[in-house]
Amino acid sequence: MTTQRTSGRRKQAWAAVAAVAALLTTAACGGGDSDGGSKTGAAGFDAANNKVAQADLAKKGGTLKFGGAQDADSWDTTRGYYGMMWNFARYYSRQLVTNKTEPGKAGAELTPDLATGLAKVTDDGKTYTYTLRDGITWEDGKPITSKDVKYGIERVWAQDVLSGGPVYLKDVLDPKGEYKGPYKDTSPDKLGLKAIETPDDKTIVFKLPAANSDFEEMLGLISASPVRQDKDTKSKYGLKPFSSGPYKFQSYSPGKDLTLVRNTEWKQASDPIRKAYPDKITVQFFSDANQLDQRLLNGDLDLDLNQTGLSPQGRTTALKQHKGNLDNPVSGYIRYATFPQSVAPFDNIECRKAVIYGADHVSLQTARGGPIAGGDIGTNMLPPSVAGAEGQKYDPYEMAGANKKGNVAKAKEALKACGKPNGFSTTIAVRNNKPVEVATAQSLQASLKKIGINAEIDQFDGSQTSGIIGSPENVKKKGYGIIIMGWGPDFPTVQGFGMPLWDSKYILESGNNNFALIKDKAIDGLFDDYVTTLDDAGKTKIATEINHKVMEGAYYLPFVFEKFINWRSDRLANVYTTDGYSGMYDFVNLGLKSTT
Repeated sequence: MTTQRTSGRRKQAWAAVAAVAALLTTAACGGGDSDGGSKTGAAGFDAANNKVAQADLAKKGGTLKFGGAQDADSWDTTRGYYGMMWNFARYYSRQLVTNKTEPGKAGAELTPDLATGLAKVTDDGKTYTYTLRDGITWEDGKPITSKDVKYGIERVWAQDVLSGGPVYLKDVLDPKGEYKGPYKDTSPDKLGLKAIETPDDKTIVFKLPAANSDFEEMLGLISASPVRQDKDTKSKYGLKPFSSGPYKFQSYSPGKDLTLVRNTEWKQASDPIRKAYPDKITVQFFSDANQLDQRLLNGDLDLDLNQTGLSPQGRTTALKQHKGNLDNPVSGYIRYATFPQSVAPFDNIECRKAVIYGADHVSLQTARGGPIAGGDIGTNMLPPSVAGAEGQKYDPYEMAGANKKGNVAKAKEALKACGKPNGFSTTIAVRNNKPVEVATAQSLQASLKKIGINAEIDQFDGSQTSGIIGSPENVKKKGYGIIIMGWGPDFPTVQGFGMPLWDSKYILESGNNNFALIKDKAIDGLFDDYVTTLDDAGKTKIATEINHKVMEGAYYLPFVFEKFINWRSDRLANVYTTDGYSGMYDFVNLGLKSTT
């Protein structure tokens, strides 16, 4: 899942680290009451972390106020890839199935939405059949039909016009790329994709050329939302999507503000998911993350749209003065360094191991924000929310154990084994708009120096990631031996997290995420087995095996299983974090305790 972490920009990289000492001090002493909340009306520290806070206090009405340091990549259901967009889009879009509105792990499970039930799966996992509910309507009162769902999914094929979103459905339903998308469709109704059948307005049938055990997870993504053909404004659709949910767009100025109001044609009886508590939902965008944090702390706004946690300055103040308004969830992201094998000497596994052993993992964790705002030391590459994850129990390089401060002797042994006993020089590539990543690069640079590896840091334009580090040719040309990045699951399985990173089929000329250029037949074979394995126990076992193979190849140096400090206002009710959206608050059923 693409993250949108540009909040908290700093001119000087070390400022992100400078606040850590203060953060750890304030976190330790807590500040104020034991839960920091009883005097302010806040729910208490961590009260909404994997559990529901203020559950029975939500009232109908009022205005729910979001603030954000960054707008969505797109509000078009086909194009959006930011996690917060997927979360927010459920206000105005529905899917056949969606994430449960429950805290923690249960929030990552699927439940029927537009459909009357989960899929009826036949033909050895190749045919999925759904029946639509009664009473489901668009914002103008017309019924939502199976053809609307089909058309919305077909838009994923129009990558020349609607690029940016996930393409799992395209890859699974049309692996040979034979369909050209609805805008080039020569059939009169523009519904020519043969893999989806609509025998009547209430029935939709998906026919997969080959089984894929996560197919229903892909239908739970926002990219599987219905779109009505006569309301499709193509590349402009994200400016005013046509609503199938309880709210509709009233006004939107990109980068400035967004207002949703009630869709009066939506019927509660047709929607088992959404409670639609507020009358209005507003979003205000800020170019300065510190200004956003101040507005949150002042109580002018209810929560952060981006859900990336308070930046260091706001975090320090909040932990001292407003601890009861804070939660400290695990984000579902892994933060890591990876080693492109196209750049010598990282084509040698022992040279990669030298970096892993030479790194000071406590220092890297501190650079990320420490145990509270940074996360637990990462010991492998599978996030806690993904089936098959083992957390710190699987620690093949003892990164949270004997080697947590770095092991110079083992690193030098590895250097000798890779033919570089005196070390070598390399370049660390890091996004210039991510102060915490720059701080992490500096930490790594310092510990590698102790073992004779001289690492220069190259800060590149973070808004141009896909063309800079996403181009293997450019990575090789620039000599980027170490790339610092992060990744979260698109859906909570090893396919939804790891396939773009580790499967050789996903090595792309541009927009590549398999930065290490892993071409491992064993890993590819395990992914092939995974997609045809239909039982959960079998899938979990394979996921664990894939993670082990990735770590055995020493392709990654994980930093942290990420955590962050998130804000909720005193006004919020029915608030909880969910694994369905990587530890964010679940937006869809937030309410207010008072509507005045």
